[in-house]
Amino acid sequence: MRPQATLEGGEEARNGAASARARQVPGAPVLLVADPDTTGVRELTDALAREGVDVTGVTDGAQALLQAGALQPDVVLVSATIPLVGPVDFVRALRASRTMPVLLGIGEGHAELAVQALAAGATACVARPYRVPELLPLVQAAASGEPGAGRALVIGNVELDVGAYQVRVGGEAVHLPLREFELLLYLMRNIDRTVTREQIMRHVWHSSGDTVATNTIAVHVKRLRARLGDTDDTMIQTVRGVGYRLVSPDDR
Repeated sequence: MRPQATLEGGEEARNGAASARARQVPGAPVLLVADPDTTGVRELTDALAREGVDVTGVTDGAQALLQAGALQPDVVLVSATIPLVGPVDFVRALRASRTMPVLLGIGEGHAELAVQALAAGATACVARPYRVPELLPLVQAAASGEPGAGRALVIGNVELDVGAYQVRVGGEAVHLPLREFELLLYLMRNIDRTVTREQIMRHVWHSSGDTVATNTIAVHVKRLRARLGDTDDTMIQTVRGVGYRLVSPDDR
């Protein structure tokens, strides 16, 4: 039986503290989501319920701490933008008494916050707005205690750890802004395949391209190449008129 998403009522809902809850089903992973975007939480709750995940949603850090103690969820997903108790303080407070995995939802400009939250005890970072195909494996891995949430992708001397929001080149840590991190992740997941500019816009910018400048991808690719030490453009190759291809070391 699939969990069914339902709205929480009562005083909490009127105060905006609790936004959505999925009916509990024995054996299903239980996820607590703390995010001020009530519409996004409802949509995420419905989508994850269809995948067999029980979800409870709250909209601030104080309610999240209360629900974490009351529900004992398998996993907590907390947005970098939660009010009252911020994400770093939330992680520290939770870690004082709880050991469940904590995923941090981050967007553009949250790189430093991600580092602080991971240092405070967060398990992994995930891009926000959330996308179920990326979020679901992290939730399932974290809930089962498997190491999947922190599994790294390695191509040549480039290592990308999705969960830790970390990139290493030749063993040295390299800081990437979120958009460049997501661009590299998308290229690494499509190693030796040509991806079009339209595909990159859709999967990295989550846009059809109408609202993004035409040279945006080229600028980000140029910056990414520089950070990776790809001075001769042999790692990330331009396929003229089409898009880009990340080439494995054996084919360079």
